Amino acid sequence: MKQNAIMIKAQDNVATALRDLDAGQTYRFMAGNETVHVTMKEPIAYGHKFAAVDIPKDADIIKYGEVMGRATAHIPRGAHAHVQNIESLRGRGDLEKKGA
Repeated sequence: MKQNAIMIKAQDNVATALRDLDAGQTYRFMAGNETVHVTMKEPIAYGHKFAAVDIPKDADIIKYGEVMGRATAHIPRGAHAHVQNIESLRGRGDLEKKGA
């Protein structure tokens, strides 16, 4: 099966485009052993992330099985997931545990 996107871990809620993806088109890719079909809400450029499921505001963004950010707005399934709707949680000193 030709995949148009990649999800490394089945628990990820974003996928990465393996080529430019067109708005309104449905693409398929594997999530673990399951084939997922997602219709793009907008164009997604090669290498960019999109929501594989509806992601509510303030939810963790999970890629490679790791939390890599937080949704700053609701991200509908098939929408671009990038700096306009994700804040990074990596390297933020204000989120470090005090005294750790």
